[in-house]
Amino acid sequence: MARRVAKPPASADLDARKATILEAVVTEHIDTAQPVGSSSVASSADLSVSPATVRSEMVALEREGYLAQPHTSAGRVPTDKGYRYFVDHLSDATVGSAQQRQVAEFFAHVRGEVEDVLEQTSTLLSEMTNYTSLVVGAGHGHATILSAQLVSLDANHQLLVTVFSDGAVTKHSVFTPYAVMPSDVAEASRQINALLLGTSLEHRVQVPSRTDQVASLVRDAVATLHAESPTVEGEQVFIGGSSRVAEAFNGVETVRKVLAILEQELLVVSLVQDVLESGSSVAIGSEHGFESLASCALIVAPVTIDGQRAGAVGLLGPTRMKYREALAAAQLVSEQLSRHFIGEDERVQ
Repeated sequence: MARRVAKPPASADLDARKATILEAVVTEHIDTAQPVGSSSVASSADLSVSPATVRSEMVALEREGYLAQPHTSAGRVPTDKGYRYFVDHLSDATVGSAQQRQVAEFFAHVRGEVEDVLEQTSTLLSEMTNYTSLVVGAGHGHATILSAQLVSLDANHQLLVTVFSDGAVTKHSVFTPYAVMPSDVAEASRQINALLLGTSLEHRVQVPSRTDQVASLVRDAVATLHAESPTVEGEQVFIGGSSRVAEAFNGVETVRKVLAILEQELLVVSLVQDVLESGSSVAIGSEHGFESLASCALIVAPVTIDGQRAGAVGLLGPTRMKYREALAAAQLVSEQLSRHFIGEDERVQ
């Protein structure tokens, strides 16, 4: 079970030399997945000190909980605390120009209903980063209705098409035991749109009590829409690149545990929401509260529409993930996804 993610404590400041050494260890370990020795740090970091001095500082960093030594006489690896310090002191980064073009081209051409866009976005983000992506679409129970139109398919079958402020478009069949004239469908459509415009699925509108066919059709259509609301309010989860879990982790048991979590949508939603609500954009190791994900890090970025959170994008990888690049990619995709849905709303209006 997940527990509420606590906001990560602010990292204590290290002196400049220790901070430089820690950054060098984290950076090299991310690249190589191997313990990092003092000689390697002394030759690669911007330091004018001997390997012996670096070794002494690394021992101090180990004592303070930023580094660990997996084996006697081996180099050091970052701990969750070490990664946290590294992430908290990252400078802003942007994705490369090639990836910026890839994202721009994707959102310039992607079309379809919300579910299709979210699924394709999860694939895009995974391809950009080589990590497993999580795209969560918030249920639109709280979204307002921008448009509701009734379309006649035949005399006894009408289609209610509803567009929400979060970009979602739903279609519901309305079957009637009586034949409905096209002129009555048009009038019912006008009345339905007037009734529902600006409301949400949580809001129950006052439907006409008349007994004529137009009023009956309006009641049937509104009842059909609201009957579906318990289903559409739930968040939807799209996983991109789940096969990359096997590439990211060495242990078979770790891979099995991570895949087991990804198969449970409610846990994924809870994980993403808890990280966002903690006020952080990164959960490292034990911070996110899943014991089975202790060797993982999760990066999340919210998707917002009109200032309201309408979902999130995330990246799941090992604690030694490339944080700077992954954070930049998640942020770029979340911003473009938000703009995409805002643009869809404007086109509908």
